[in-house]
Amino acid sequence: VQENVLQRVLQLPVVSSTCETLQRKYSSTKESHPLMASVCEAYERGVQGAGALAMWGMEPVVRRLEPQCESFAVANNLACRGLDHLEEKIPALQYPVDK
Repeated sequence: VQENVLQRVLQLPVVSSTCETLQRKYSSTKESHPLMASVCEAYERGVQGAGALAMWGMEPVVRRLEPQCESFAVANNLACRGLDHLEEKIPALQYPVDK
């Protein structure tokens, strides 16, 4: 199974703990401020709609790029090796933000 550099980055403790902290802050802000909650919910609906539209618009591009998948695999492999090097040189990436 090919490693995915984006998945690896998201699984780094420093990244995942930062995302969790931001999600908690966002949720608590929405709960604490009713006006902010309605603005956030409208924004979330807009982002979901834009995401769906972007996926629909990208489908033809993705189909054209499928023959290039080998190039993407090579780039992903290089990025994974670079991440290996960073993880080796920067041990702090293996700790949550609060540590």
